[in-house]
Amino acid sequence: MKKINRFLLFGLSVLGISSIDAQEKRSLTLDEAVHLAWDKSNEVGLANAKVSSKKYELQSAKNNQYPDFKISGQYQRLANASINLKSSQNSNSGSLPIVDQLMIGQINASIPVFAGFKMQNNIQLHENLYEAETATATHTKEEVAMKVINLYASLFKAQKTVALLKENQKRAEQRAFDFSELEKNEIIARNDLLKAQLQVSKIKLSIDEALNHVSIVNFNLVSLLKLPKETQIEIRESDFANFKMDNIPTSEQPALENRKDLQAVQLQEKASKANVKLAKGGYYPSINLIGGYVALDLKNVVTVQNAMNFGLGLSYDLSAIFKNGTAVKLAESKAMELQNSEAMLSDYIKIEVQEAIENYHLAIQQNEVYGQAVAQSSENYRIIKDKYDNGLADTNDLLEADVEQLSANINKTLAKANIIQKYYALLNATGQLTSTFTISKL
Repeated sequence: MKKINRFLLFGLSVLGISSIDAQEKRSLTLDEAVHLAWDKSNEVGLANAKVSSKKYELQSAKNNQYPDFKISGQYQRLANASINLKSSQNSNSGSLPIVDQLMIGQINASIPVFAGFKMQNNIQLHENLYEAETATATHTKEEVAMKVINLYASLFKAQKTVALLKENQKRAEQRAFDFSELEKNEIIARNDLLKAQLQVSKIKLSIDEALNHVSIVNFNLVSLLKLPKETQIEIRESDFANFKMDNIPTSEQPALENRKDLQAVQLQEKASKANVKLAKGGYYPSINLIGGYVALDLKNVVTVQNAMNFGLGLSYDLSAIFKNGTAVKLAESKAMELQNSEAMLSDYIKIEVQEAIENYHLAIQQNEVYGQAVAQSSENYRIIKDKYDNGLADTNDLLEADVEQLSANINKTLAKANIIQKYYALLNATGQLTSTFTISKL
């Protein structure tokens, strides 16, 4: 029985080691993570596919200005055809020809000359829609990049929190061990030992919660980057926190010039104006140059060769005079919708930029305060520790000073990451996020 238990324990230990080895650890810089998301994410892939669709729609619109060229041919077998020749010359002949087949060949060409400016406006419409979709795709890349930044920063904060908690855990466990020895020698009360042990338990619970948060954020980031789900991303301090922030935006003007979602709406508005002109083209006639060639052979009756034709074709939908007014009003109404959408988006962007500026400056101020708090809490812990060693402070004071020092260190570490996160949020609000990572890759 003991041998079986030993075998089971050995098997479980092997499985545990295998599962740990199966977790691939990977270090990624923020720049690498953003570009990986751009290459792999479904959002960017869908946006690029939409751009390709608009490109083909534009090409299709341009193709409408080229001539229509058609070739057709027929061969028909006739059965017992009844021939009645009206010609006097043929009516005097004794026998009628046997007609049992018909062959026809045609070549037709039509060149559009005028269609109420529909073709030009249709091309302009699709050019604007293509450019708008391209701007939307760029905005999608910015949104994906911001998702990566938020997850990356959250993972960095969570990992640093775990590291600080584990560092504090060692000190708390050592304190609990020291208190245990003192309690054995009846130097301190058992209640003081229990307080130290309780603090160790609380730190363990905090570490478990922090590790759970690391696991959740890591899985979300790995899923976004399309990496194997067992991948564990490790973020070094140099991968994220050590870089220089330049060209800090201070107004909404860069956003009004660079925001791709605003550019997309503006281009859609241009497309709507072209659509109004396109709808008004229904009031005009269509004129085409037409030409063709016909070859015909009705066996034993007639053969036609080199029958070329050319001329001018004119078509006009008289009902459009009455019906087209609704189509024009509909196009004008949609153009008005986009004008209002642009105005609303401009106002929203101004608010978003101002909030991003304020949040960035707040993060800087908080970092300064947390820096002071680290120095103050460290000095406070040193003083309380000296007092405790000299019997002038109790265990509660010592443990409280230790917790305050840990909290200050965590807040200071997270504040550094928060500044970077708010900096990128400000770049995103002003439409400069994509260019930042594109330049860094070059």
